[in-house]
Amino acid sequence: MDAFFASVELLRYPQLKGLPVVIGGGRRKVDDLLLQSPDGAGPREPCFIPVEDFPLLRDYVGRGVITTATYPARQFGVGSAMGMMKAARLCPQAIVLPVDFDEVRKYSRAFKAAILEIAPVMQDRGVDEVYIDFTDVPGGQREGGRVLARLIQKSIFDKTGLTCSIGVAPNRLLAKMASEFDKPNGISIVYEEDLQTRIWPLGVRKINGIGPKAGEKLAGLGIQTIGELAAQDPQWLIAKFGKSTGAWMHRVAWGQDESPVVTESEPVSMSRETTFDRDLHAVRDRAELSRIFTDLCVRVAQDLERKGYVARTIGIKLRYDDFRIATRDHTAEAYTADAATIRQLAGQCLKRVPLDRRLRLLGVRASGLVRVGDESAPKVAAGPEGLPLRATTGMAARRQRKQIEAMENGELF
Repeated sequence: MDAFFASVELLRYPQLKGLPVVIGGGRRKVDDLLLQSPDGAGPREPCFIPVEDFPLLRDYVGRGVITTATYPARQFGVGSAMGMMKAARLCPQAIVLPVDFDEVRKYSRAFKAAILEIAPVMQDRGVDEVYIDFTDVPGGQREGGRVLARLIQKSIFDKTGLTCSIGVAPNRLLAKMASEFDKPNGISIVYEEDLQTRIWPLGVRKINGIGPKAGEKLAGLGIQTIGELAAQDPQWLIAKFGKSTGAWMHRVAWGQDESPVVTESEPVSMSRETTFDRDLHAVRDRAELSRIFTDLCVRVAQDLERKGYVARTIGIKLRYDDFRIATRDHTAEAYTADAATIRQLAGQCLKRVPLDRRLRLLGVRASGLVRVGDESAPKVAAGPEGLPLRATTGMAARRQRKQIEAMENGELF
């Protein structure tokens, strides 16, 4: 999907089309005030809010990263995962809006449903990306797949008002790279014979699976492009990166990928984390950390219940003010999707990490997942005093938080 999070917001605020807009950071009071009439008469329709009333990136104070940016903002060098303050230096005039996850999930479901009506073999790759197998779809091979790609684009736009870019290629590896060639709203067809002219000139980081560390190591070895990687002897790559990774690097540099489009897969874990606006201290900011910690546990529990899973291993993630990261896990005797139990197990993990430095990030993770009702799963853990608490929303969720808060005495925070 093209600038998905930002594009969803532009449906709500069409007056911002063509302007530099970034989505990210925490929700602020100014975001709530934006939806209220200046004279206090009540809420106002988002589409009628004057452009000059929107908060600007130059006035943003605090931490956080950019989730996505509109294409006019990207022209200034602003991009996903960039720190908000750095982006403010590059494009201070950009409008900044928070992420509305409920709205994003709604449109994510809608665009995927539109695809499935046309091409039923689809692999979900996150909130804004999928792989689709054209092989057996009627008309899937016409014009190298371009006809079907156009049909999918039109269907998505008709049902959501959003655009997407599609890469069509013999395998997932090349299709992923091709989808970035002609954004926004583009279709790129890559054939096997296009490898040297269209793929090899790209940087090695364009290969899905080569991250920052591997990219840095390759650069240190004088390898910048995919073509330069393809020119290396596979045994040399194996010596530098290990048998599995080295052999894989050589294969993908030559455009080889046999991984299928998998229509169903089980999640490995579910997690929630947050970066603080300021570094927090485990003692002096105990109340605030406790509230955030509890909220993360409740959200993980809600995610588990919504998707029909229970977890046996609960873990935490801390990032200190010096950017060091600490993680701890605890595996329980029984599976659970109960927020209070998750909070209790995560609290035990906290006791095993040093809290002598300020914290800039806190996360909670559930792993060892099985589906609810799986006969191979042990009994599901109950909440405090044996009560079978459910992770839900609204009044029930607030009652759960109060029950958890009653457990927090004696916890580190």
